[in-house]
Amino acid sequence: MVNKKSRQEVRVKKHMRIRNRISGTAERPRLAVYRSNNHMYAQIIDDVAGSTLVAACTLEKEVKEQLEKTNNVDAAAYLGTVIGKRAMEKGIETVVFDRGGYLYHGKIAALADAAREAGLKF
Repeated sequence: MVNKKSRQEVRVKKHMRIRNRISGTAERPRLAVYRSNNHMYAQIIDDVAGSTLVAACTLEKEVKEQLEKTNNVDAAAYLGTVIGKRAMEKGIETVVFDRGGYLYHGKIAALADAAREAGLKF
């Protein structure tokens, strides 16, 4: 009998492989993305200091007001612009993109493209 792993287990394993290669520093922090069924979360992390520098999610009141739905590609793109603007205000220009084990497609790609358009380089 073949024992098939769940999508979540596969994603976490991929994320751990990615995290072995990617680490954020003060000069070039890590842009980490997480998505649930209903919301998306993005944060810019300095792994050396172990601190979050900038964060944004679709649960925030000012972000949620601008969105019709919080779990579609449009919401991901808007979240990318928000995180990009907040990073630029803090003086962060270059980051390492951590897709969190998700495929670079759809919502994840929309968030990344919008963050690039907002001024982040990765």
